Amino acid sequence: MTFPLFSALFAMIAGLLHVYIFVLESVRWRHPSTWRKFGITSQEHADILRPMAFNQGFYNLFLAAGVIVGLSLSGTLVGYGMVVMALAVMVLAAVVLVFTNRALWAGALLQGLPPLVALVTAPLLTQA
Repeated sequence: MTFPLFSALFAMIAGLLHVYIFVLESVRWRHPSTWRKFGITSQEHADILRPMAFNQGFYNLFLAAGVIVGLSLSGTLVGYGMVVMALAVMVLAAVVLVFTNRALWAGALLQGLPPLVALVTAPLLTQA
């Protein structure tokens, strides 16, 4: 089973966005312009949160890898399953984000909309 082009495009956008979030959280976290994007207001708070952000960045990278590897295995059930699982986790993480802190709704929308579009427009697996 393969993803239609439109669904695959939004899946790839979601994957690349999560790679970008990885870079922010795990590579560029020490830059004030980066941690301010996440609502952190002081260097002291950024330093306290650094280990958590570093770890969270890798979660985002692994989700992106699930989408990218899954799409590269296009036409296989394993690839399809990898993409669906990674996209579903991205959407659920966005839901958790917005329910945890409603002020972060824009970030949750940015994080969750592309994978949701990819999932909604992808064909469902059916019993043959």
